[in-house]
Amino acid sequence: MAVIRVMLVDDQALLRTGFRMVLAAQPDMEVVAEAGDGAEAIEVLRATAVDVVLMDVRMPRLDGVEATRRICAQENPPKVLILTTFDLDEYAFTGLKAGASGFMLKDVPPGELLNAIRSVHSGDAVVAPSTTRRLLDRFSPMLPSATAGPGEKRVERLTEREREVMLLVAQGLSNGEIAGRLVLSEATVKTHVGRILTKLGLRDRVQVVVMAYESGLVRAGGAR
Repeated sequence: MAVIRVMLVDDQALLRTGFRMVLAAQPDMEVVAEAGDGAEAIEVLRATAVDVVLMDVRMPRLDGVEATRRICAQENPPKVLILTTFDLDEYAFTGLKAGASGFMLKDVPPGELLNAIRSVHSGDAVVAPSTTRRLLDRFSPMLPSATAGPGEKRVERLTEREREVMLLVAQGLSNGEIAGRLVLSEATVKTHVGRILTKLGLRDRVQVVVMAYESGLVRAGGAR
């Protein structure tokens, strides 16, 4: 069984201790590194192999968003899972744009956090689709206008079916839910998602969600 190597990045030692105790009880996870801020995290990662980083957002010296941006710009970076609170939703959104593979609330039940780590590690970037949708609905008015913007022009490369799938991904539906909505097999939906990523030059489903909002395909509160 492959063990997921996790790094904890938070300026509160007590929180790191709590997360470490939860993860240590899992046979498929190991906390291999810790850091108290983003700058320390980047330094530690130079010498430590990590699969998933649990990243706080508000930290001294270098915050989690900028640390995420720098980490994800590296070659073969670990997955980054942003940890946030309801009053810091804007940080989660900018964290997603910086390259994070998802985000969770700090008070999430342990079981959900563990599932999120496993999901991110396996490549399923959208950890909490419904929460992602609510967050983007709230902050999409802050996005720049996409009229005739590069995002909209890129979306035009998609087929009508691919645009349908992209819209449902942006609304927070899983592959299985999209398959049911469009009366397709789940394998076919997965193929469509793969083609969307390739055509738009995106890394994962989180970037699909962000581009759907930035391009104007989705507006706050629903479809275009």
